[in-house]
Amino acid sequence: MKGLIIIFIILLVDSIGANLTSWLGAKWYTKHFRIMSRYFPASKGWSAWYLFLVLLIGWILMQVGAF
Repeated sequence: MKGLIIIFIILLVDSIGANLTSWLGAKWYTKHFRIMSRYFPASKGWSAWYLFLVLLIGWILMQVGAF
């Protein structure tokens, strides 16, 4: 179970970072990471959906008693 919690925390930090980048720093991201931004654009909808799914995984882990 500890492995699942570690993976969840890594995903949570990544999804929060993706949301901060897409909502607050999309122009900076596109300017400094041109090649990467072509394949992984800073989209507000996708990053919000990603955060929602990660939080859903966290809720499921809480329901099964992993925390």
